[in-house]
Amino acid sequence: MQFSQSDLKRRTILQWAAGTSATATLGLLPALAQSNWPTKPVNMIVPFPAGGGTDAFARPLSAIFSKQTGKQLIIDNRGGAGGTLGAGVAAKSAPDGYNYFMGAVHHTIAPFMYPRLDYDLERDLLPLILVANVPQVLVVNPKKFSNADFKAFLDEVKKSPGRFNYGSAGGGTSHHLAGELFKLQTKTFITHIPYRGAGPALQDLIAGNIDMLFDGLGSSATHIKSGRLKALMVSGSKRNAAFPDVPCSTELGLPDYTVSTWYGIWAPKGTPADAQARMVEEVRRDCQSDEAKAVWAGQGADFPNLTGAQFDGFIKKELAKWSQVVKASGAKLD
Repeated sequence: MQFSQSDLKRRTILQWAAGTSATATLGLLPALAQSNWPTKPVNMIVPFPAGGGTDAFARPLSAIFSKQTGKQLIIDNRGGAGGTLGAGVAAKSAPDGYNYFMGAVHHTIAPFMYPRLDYDLERDLLPLILVANVPQVLVVNPKKFSNADFKAFLDEVKKSPGRFNYGSAGGGTSHHLAGELFKLQTKTFITHIPYRGAGPALQDLIAGNIDMLFDGLGSSATHIKSGRLKALMVSGSKRNAAFPDVPCSTELGLPDYTVSTWYGIWAPKGTPADAQARMVEEVRRDCQSDEAKAVWAGQGADFPNLTGAQFDGFIKKELAKWSQVVKASGAKLD
């Protein structure tokens, strides 16, 4: 049997129509629409100013993402209120598969520090992937503590209660809680000065306007290597491979000082499942690239690679932990 050109064209159209109808009936069109994701730039809110710990991982990730996909991953810095301002904006962004949020440990502390948040971390945002974990580090301006090791530093702080201060990325951040825990465990009094992010706090520390910072190692690493800051201690039970000469809190007599900072990516509730899966797949690939491994290692970080339900379970444990820490430390917003 032979078909004319018009018969073949009509038959092709009918086959396409039948296939499209069946696909629509099965409800697969949204998935198919996302299969070429991303088809345009992707936006990611970072809830702190540039130069902080979140930015230290978001910027390299953005560059690798753009290189791998051919589409921009635009970093939108929305600092303020200990990272909660940006989280609120992210929670209300369009759930179209092109809006994401890089949050951190601070967002599991915030519910117990801020009584009237305009978002709910567990209700309004979907946890996708945990991308980095770093210990907390005590850094000082070397001009103020030129020859001091940790013991000499602690002796000086103890001799002069209230004389020294520490900066933080904002009230209710891990920097703030790390400082309060340090005071509690060392029986010292140091005045807290909150900033709108770790970036501005680091700038003031380098300028000599504040005395110390309990920072996530990711944002301090470059300044420690350059000599602009001096690291006296990293939290936890072992030294960090990126800074093997810096003692850990356990060997300095503070075995319970185990504060760390982690960073993860969320999507606003309602984001299509296929877009979520594609974002997780792409971010995992980017974080496992040689380029990212070098950046993470240089900042003393590891890539936990927890996704979906695992990341959600991790967040629930962090919320429970920080609820107790806030209560025990008596930390309050300044």
